[in-house]
Amino acid sequence: MDQPGVVIVGAGHAGFTAAASLRQKGYAGAVTLVTAEDDLPYQRPPLSKGYLAGSIGGQRLAFRPADFYERRRIDLRRGDPAEWIDREAKALILSSGQSLRYDRLVLATGSTPRTAALPGAGLDGVFRLHSRADADALRERLAVAHHLVIVGGGFIGLEIAAHARGQDKDVTVVESTDRLLGRAVSTATSAFFHATHLSWGCRVLLGSPVAGLVGDGTGRVRGVRLQEGSVLHADLVVVGVGARANTELAERSGLSVDNGVVVDAGLRTSDPHVHAIGDCARYPSGGRTVRYECVENAVGQAHAVAEELTTGRPQNYRRIPSFWSDQQDLKLQIAGDSTGHDRAVLQGDPAEGSFAVRCFQGATLVAVESVNRPSDHVSARQQLQPA
Repeated sequence: MDQPGVVIVGAGHAGFTAAASLRQKGYAGAVTLVTAEDDLPYQRPPLSKGYLAGSIGGQRLAFRPADFYERRRIDLRRGDPAEWIDREAKALILSSGQSLRYDRLVLATGSTPRTAALPGAGLDGVFRLHSRADADALRERLAVAHHLVIVGGGFIGLEIAAHARGQDKDVTVVESTDRLLGRAVSTATSAFFHATHLSWGCRVLLGSPVAGLVGDGTGRVRGVRLQEGSVLHADLVVVGVGARANTELAERSGLSVDNGVVVDAGLRTSDPHVHAIGDCARYPSGGRTVRYECVENAVGQAHAVAEELTTGRPQNYRRIPSFWSDQQDLKLQIAGDSTGHDRAVLQGDPAEGSFAVRCFQGATLVAVESVNRPSDHVSARQQLQPA
């Protein structure tokens, strides 16, 4: 092997795809994939969807079986988190004390659900959903729970609410702002999902900040106290209030960080020998810097970095983001970023459960949200993709 070695930190969609893509593109040097978890690298999006519902088993959750890594000469290091980067020596130091030399390092450290800084957040029966272990524990507890309160009306919260109502659980979604999915979709799409969850029998409380979680004296949660004073009965609480980029390793190692690991258009950090990709990377796009938590971004950036490391040709990443959410029989798909849009055009009839919303800034189409209209999503991605 006469090409330099690549070490990748993080084995989610971005990290796994970078490793696999390097081999697919013909990279001949050493490839090492480091993950803090003991499991084989696996997909996280199904955790709140098919895996929680039981329609997707553990084997389908894994990207590839164990022998894939041996066949592709990918050195998979499991259960040994990265501690810091010795940038002068170009070495990644693991918690075991092992030192992995690299010529190029790729940070794909992902993001982590925010914790609720609330009294009672540590009570038994309070969950957040990030890992396969979280999903296993939540599924087990949900099977015997009767009253579920979900703190946060974002994608994860609504997907869990939709599943729980399908299990005939009593479900309340508590959102501090004035609408569901407020940071992600237009008012029309938000209103549709609000009405739909009500029709499924879910209780939705908007503009209702949470003051704390209430225990029963034995350490188990029994309710959610709102700031206006009332207490919602609950024997299970799920907190889904957004996510933060995992930047600790980059910060400890002196890399530039600003709500994500700061990278240039070629996904290089402030150290030219270190790239960052996926949920943890903040990169320039359309005259601003952005950070997206989505599979499309993670995979696209992984391919871009693998291409550069294999061919030596710099790659400027320019793909649009794409998101989806499954809630019972509804599939929401979003192409583009509607942040700051000033006009929305509705196509189709939400009452029929199939429609699209085209979002504009001035005369420019910036995003398309579609519900149960996959052809609209495919068309939108083609239309929005930069030339």
